[in-house]
Amino acid sequence: MPTEAGPAPGRSRTARRAARRRAARPWLLLAPALAVLAVLLLWPLARVVLLSFQDYGLREINTGESDYTGLENYRRLLGDSFLWTTVLPNTVLFAVGCVLLTVVLGTLVALLLTRLGRTWRLVCSTVVMTAWAMPAVTGTYVWIWIFDPLNGVVSGGLDAVGAIEPRETNWFTDRWSFYAIATLNVVHHGFPFVAITVYAALLTIPRELPEAALIDGAGAWQRFWRITVPTLRPVFAVVTILSTIWDFKVFAQIYLMPGGDGANPEVLNLGVWSYLQSFGRNEYGAGSAIAVLLTLLLLVITVGYVKVLAREGEER
Repeated sequence: MPTEAGPAPGRSRTARRAARRRAARPWLLLAPALAVLAVLLLWPLARVVLLSFQDYGLREINTGESDYTGLENYRRLLGDSFLWTTVLPNTVLFAVGCVLLTVVLGTLVALLLTRLGRTWRLVCSTVVMTAWAMPAVTGTYVWIWIFDPLNGVVSGGLDAVGAIEPRETNWFTDRWSFYAIATLNVVHHGFPFVAITVYAALLTIPRELPEAALIDGAGAWQRFWRITVPTLRPVFAVVTILSTIWDFKVFAQIYLMPGGDGANPEVLNLGVWSYLQSFGRNEYGAGSAIAVLLTLLLLVITVGYVKVLAREGEER
């Protein structure tokens, strides 16, 4: 009884080799970029992790020796009450507030741009991009000048109406006012990215969707939550994750403000604390442990947020 002949062994092997070559081709094209990323990102990260397991200071730098202490740096770090009562709350609360305000303000500006005429849209977009292009160092010094206790615009205005006595008011010594100024600084520098990104995404929404909702009697608020937000959810996810990463590792905006360089320990965050431990006290192992903790915190938050978005996408 005749049987169907299967594919020839030689032809099958040739097909498998061709499939493997097709699968490997994208990786070969990406190999140079991946090699550069490995050198610039993965090796420094691995070096920081290795240092976090060592008692590494000036002596080790001079001698080139390694003094591995295991998890001692992490035990000291996690057992330090200063981490739990000051540094970690400063880092987390500040970042959460900045991310929320940045995304909300950026979205409002994007919605405003969609309603402006061509000329005013160009003017507003230029102003927004100028704020984004301002270096963090320059922007920080501008906000320091605005809130200068003696010569600042805010202190001068409040003094004019008799609300404060400038010589008795220093906005940078109090923990809450310090971070309020830092929040204004970070949000001012970060909202343009959200505004331009969301505005570009708004242009991709078909006009038929909001027009149909308007005919059905939906108000502006309902159209935003029922049409705009679900449609732009991936865009909001991207800007939120990126803003979270940026705001958790804020350094210049804290370090350059009066007291943020360690003179006022009550305002330290994880990034500045790691820098001061490493380069201020020459305890590079302890500073590396703080940096690893910050990285793990960012990974947990980012992965958790991505999983929530993926779960919502599956449910829909």
